[in-house]
Amino acid sequence: MDGKYTLGIEEEFQIVDPESGELRSHVSEILEEGRMLLGEQIKPEMIQSMVEVGTGVCRDIEEARRDITNLRAGISMLARKRGLAVVAASTHPFSHWQDQKIFDNERYEVIVEENQMLARSLLIFGLHVHVGMSDPERTIHIMNAARYFLPHVLCLSTSSPFWLGNNTGLKSYRSKIFEKFPRSGIPDHFSSHGAFKSYVELLVKTKCIEDGKKIYWDVRPHPFFPTLEFRVCDVPTRVDDTIAIAALFQAIVVTLDRLLDRNLGFRLYRRMLLQENKWRAVRYGLGGKMIDFGKQTEVPARDLIMELLEFVDDVLDDLGSRKEVEHIHTILERGTSADEQLRVYEETGDLKEVVKMLIERTMENVPRELAAGSQGT
Repeated sequence: MDGKYTLGIEEEFQIVDPESGELRSHVSEILEEGRMLLGEQIKPEMIQSMVEVGTGVCRDIEEARRDITNLRAGISMLARKRGLAVVAASTHPFSHWQDQKIFDNERYEVIVEENQMLARSLLIFGLHVHVGMSDPERTIHIMNAARYFLPHVLCLSTSSPFWLGNNTGLKSYRSKIFEKFPRSGIPDHFSSHGAFKSYVELLVKTKCIEDGKKIYWDVRPHPFFPTLEFRVCDVPTRVDDTIAIAALFQAIVVTLDRLLDRNLGFRLYRRMLLQENKWRAVRYGLGGKMIDFGKQTEVPARDLIMELLEFVDDVLDDLGSRKEVEHIHTILERGTSADEQLRVYEETGDLKEVVKMLIERTMENVPRELAAGSQGT
C-alpha cells in the first residue's frame, strides 16, 4: 500500500491474582519496569487494576501482529515477576468496582469529578483500533458508512457476560456500562468534516469538553492523530482474535475508501436504527439475529458477518491480511470469549475457574518472554 491505512491497536488488561482470581491494584509496581522495557507503549488507566498497551504506527497487519503479541508477552512477564497475571476480558467475572483504587493522576481526578459514580464504576476493559486516514473529509464519510458494521464486529469480540458475580444475560455488558458515559455509543452521521468540526467547536465553546478526546463514540476521527478510531469492541481474550478484528476494521475502511474513489456511496442509516442492531449484538452476540435493513428482515448474525467478509474480500490480498481476516471463520465456529466463559461457568459453577481459563487463553499463541531486540521500542 502507499502509506495510508496504517494500523494501531490498544488493549486494556486486567491485573489479577492467579490464586484467588481477584483484581489487584498493582499497576504502579508494573509501570516502572514496564516503561524501561516497553517505553511509552505501556501506560496506566484510571483504575489501578488495569494496564493499557498500544502498538506503534504499524504499516501492515503483520507488523501489528508482532507488536501486539510482544506487548502481551511483556506485560505478562512483568506481572508474573510479581506473582500476578494479566487477563484480556472486558469485565471481571466477580471483582467489585468499589474495591478498586483510582490511579493518582490529575486527568483522572477531573473525569471522576465530572462523572462521579459513572467514572468510579467504570471497571471495564476495551480494544481500540486505529486505521490511518490522512484526508479529514474522507475520514468523516468513511466513518458515516462504517457505523453500519459496528454491531457486526462487536458480535465477534464479546467478552463481558459477567458483572459483580452475576451472569448478566448479555454477551457484552461492558457496552451498557460505557453507554452511561456522555457522548458515547454509535454517533449519528455528519454531512461533512466541517459539520463535525463545528459540533466539536460548539462543545468546547460551551465548556462541555476541553477537546475532542472526551467524545467517546464507538467510532470517531481521532482528535490528535490522522486516524479513524474504532472503539466499539470488547477486548478479545485471544490475541489471534484481536488481530483478526483489527485486520477486519482496516479492510472495511479500505473497501469504503475505494467505493468513494469510484463515486459510489454506501447507504447511511440513522443512529436509532443502528442502535437496534447494537442492542442485539450486546444481548445475544453471535447467537442472535440482526436486522438486514436493506431487506427489512431479521437475519442470523453469523450470516450477516459472512456477508461482511464477502464485502471486504477484494482488498485483503492488497493489504496482506487474508490469513488474519480468515480467522474470523474460526471465531464464528468456536464462539467468542463470552461464549467460552459461559460454557466454563455452566460446567463448573465456579467463577474462579472462568478466571483461570481467561488467564490461559490470554496467553494462547503468545511467547512467555519478550522477543529479542524489542525492549524499549
